[in-house]
Amino acid sequence: MKTNDVEILVIGAGMAGLATAYYLAVEHKRSRLLIVDEGQPMALTSAQSGENYRNWWPHPTMAAFTDHSTDLMEDIARRTDNRIHMTRRGYLLVTRDDSPDELLRQLHAGYGAAASKLIRQHEGTSQTYSPPLSADWQTAPDGVDVLRGCDLIQRYYPAFDKEVATALHIRRAGDISGQQLGQYMLETMRPLGVQFQQARVVGIAKADRFQVDVVADGERQTLKADIIVNAAGPFAAHISAMHGEKLPMHNVLQQKIAFVDRHRAVDRKMPFAIDLDGQTLDWSPEEREALAADPDLARLLEPMPGSIHCRPDGGDHGQWIKLGWAFNSEPSEPTREPELNPYFPEIVLRAASRLQPALGQYLGALPRDRVHYGGFYPMTKENWPLIGAAKTAGVFLTAALSGYGTMSACAAGDLCARAVVGAPTPAFAGVLSLARYENKALMDELESAESRGLL
Repeated sequence: MKTNDVEILVIGAGMAGLATAYYLAVEHKRSRLLIVDEGQPMALTSAQSGENYRNWWPHPTMAAFTDHSTDLMEDIARRTDNRIHMTRRGYLLVTRDDSPDELLRQLHAGYGAAASKLIRQHEGTSQTYSPPLSADWQTAPDGVDVLRGCDLIQRYYPAFDKEVATALHIRRAGDISGQQLGQYMLETMRPLGVQFQQARVVGIAKADRFQVDVVADGERQTLKADIIVNAAGPFAAHISAMHGEKLPMHNVLQQKIAFVDRHRAVDRKMPFAIDLDGQTLDWSPEEREALAADPDLARLLEPMPGSIHCRPDGGDHGQWIKLGWAFNSEPSEPTREPELNPYFPEIVLRAASRLQPALGQYLGALPRDRVHYGGFYPMTKENWPLIGAAKTAGVFLTAALSGYGTMSACAAGDLCARAVVGAPTPAFAGVLSLARYENKALMDELESAESRGLL
């Protein structure tokens, strides 16, 4: 195949682009396919992923979408002897509210008609809860366990703040190796004829076919294609603008840290824990004075949102843990090397120490070999993806996967591939495309929603 003349050009070699190419090649036998990216595969946003997955969202459409993606990841795990290191200890969403009515309403809404079968209640001296002693995804239960009462939660999670009164344990959830998933897809596609070229897209024009100008090794080239798939992650809107279309999406920079837990502050068998409660960070008088003097940091003295993340990383016998907190909400222009907040490691550690006080041992003493990293969440206002046909004929989208790119990439790639070839799609797929903006009732519903599933 001549790489400058193809049927399908996929722009973006992150998890979303690779998954779309994979399903086009493997399921739909499209071999004249080229993937282009300015960097190496899986090297930008996908490299910064938390690599978590879950099937609960406060809307049944997104729950069905991520359920479908989990089905596809499980299929790959089975066929590869779990090369992608899929685990299933779940997500544990905790709050100090003993009557979180809105949270429980969202929980039931997400699972729809199946909620009565999937949601299990545990209170008082209940002995029916099964803690996640094993990480094996094939033996883990489905559904959700709702633990009510401080004493019950302390019995199973004694390292948590003793005031935690409600815990939602999402069981079809865990983590995978996104890098291994991407590598598997690349290795599977290449013998089928799919090729990759490292190049930067600089222009798109269309006559009878698309002519895509790229720069590779300092030289300008023109690629010809019948179909374009825009899977450019945080740069998807830039690519769309090249053919005269504006996408309803923006980018928000979020950060994480990882470090060796030498003090064993976090139980290796703990699920991915998320403290839902907002808080005001505990600063010393000297620190408060210094923060107040800096306009960019003064916000850290105010009440902060919840959803602080913590999970073990590296399996039962590993030592690393990851902490994250997606508290930033300000849109910004994407770059390949985003500027990170040097204070973030201390900020997220302080916040995480509220749920797990043993993490306080690291305050002012984080290991030197910690990793501080970050990436952009490319997202729509309602935090739903853009998958399927763009307004420009011949262009398709696997875009706006926000902070759930790893968990949803397989489903997003599958749905986009089906749209490209005209294959049938699941019932939930239609409103994950640009077509939803013509559905006023749905958009009004999403506009008034209390939660958009951003954890």
